[in-house]
Amino acid sequence: MMKQISTILTAALVAFTATAMADSTPEASAQDTKKMVQNNFVETAQKGIKLSGYVDAGYSYNFNGQPQQKVTPRFGSDTAYKGDFNLYAVKLALEKAMSNENKAQAGFRAEVMIGEDATYLIDRTTDSTRSTNDAQNSNSLFLEQAYVAIRAPVGNGWDFKAGKFVSILGYEVIERPANMNVTYGLLWQQFPLYYTGVLSSYRFDDYVDAKLGVVNGSNSDNNTTTGLGGDGCAVLAALNVTAPGGNANWSNNFQWSTNAENNSSDNTQPDGSTVPVGLLNSTSGSGYVFIYNSWGNWAPKFANDKLLFAFNSVLGTANSNNSDISNVIMQNGGVTWYGAGAYAKYQFNDWFSLSSRGEYLGGNNLSKISGFQPYAEAGMSLWEYTLTAGFNVIDNLLIRAEYRMDWGTNSTQGNTTNVQTSGFGGGPSYYAGAEVVYSF
Repeated sequence: MMKQISTILTAALVAFTATAMADSTPEASAQDTKKMVQNNFVETAQKGIKLSGYVDAGYSYNFNGQPQQKVTPRFGSDTAYKGDFNLYAVKLALEKAMSNENKAQAGFRAEVMIGEDATYLIDRTTDSTRSTNDAQNSNSLFLEQAYVAIRAPVGNGWDFKAGKFVSILGYEVIERPANMNVTYGLLWQQFPLYYTGVLSSYRFDDYVDAKLGVVNGSNSDNNTTTGLGGDGCAVLAALNVTAPGGNANWSNNFQWSTNAENNSSDNTQPDGSTVPVGLLNSTSGSGYVFIYNSWGNWAPKFANDKLLFAFNSVLGTANSNNSDISNVIMQNGGVTWYGAGAYAKYQFNDWFSLSSRGEYLGGNNLSKISGFQPYAEAGMSLWEYTLTAGFNVIDNLLIRAEYRMDWGTNSTQGNTTNVQTSGFGGGPSYYAGAEVVYSF
């Protein structure tokens, strides 16, 4: 009898606890992936300074067929031959954020990444053949951002960043856990990663905000975008519109540079080496790079934050007048690239979500992604589709499984059954992987 009573009491206690937890735990939304990275932190001994970060590890498998085959448009850590365990990143961020008060104030943010992704974030041409996996270096260190933030009490508050900061272009970000998918997209791989300079931002009201900045150039700590003797720069501008309900926004971003970009166009070529910008046009300085990016997202009210749609797009052009340099961009008379991507995510319940991404990247030639002649003169037409399942089973822990397919003109290179006699082929190339992330 006592045993039965004990069993009943235990069951009642479990039911009560489960009900209380269900009542006190907010429902998961389709945007919780970014919140997981942004909202976790540890308060330091000095008030107002917070330490945050994450550990991101995983396993990736590329069904490449044979060694020395690569998938041209993929990021380095995502193209390892056959199977590979990955330490993608250990991310650490130290920040003193400014308050919401419209008064003179200052702060800072510094972020570092250690791991395999850092190798390619420093230089996307690292281990260009990617046939032996010998560039997967988990000891690499990458300084993602380090800037001073200042607010001038002008109007609604005029904010400035001075130092090194991430690109204003693109829907996806450098932090994998903050994206819908594990692997990086086609368009993200073609955008600049970071700048060194000054960026200002101003919020006109609850619906419109803008940015304007001047920097050395894309992915460069040096002002060499016009030539060895020049004083080159890039100009940044952005305009963002937020819907009255706060459930949608549309961002328009621009970049204009005074010459072909250092570690921007050339360093997205997985089979080409970086050409020093000073050699591109050391006399006239009349080359240029122009990039326009538009992205947006929408969480429909009827879905109660369970559904999220997004899009990403790019139009870019680069040129230089120095035809004496053996560089495919100039040999082909410049390059124009364009692309679009669509995203969707549905949060089925508190612990399971499903995300998908489809992208297209095109161009008048392959100079944006390939420096190998004569194939760079061919038109560019690349596609990818990715499906990702997410599992939030424990607080601050994210587990994801992913399947991806790439195909298109000259999307693969090397010795495989998918590659033509010339060494180039159209795929398809398949990827399967898993990721586990703990954020703090």
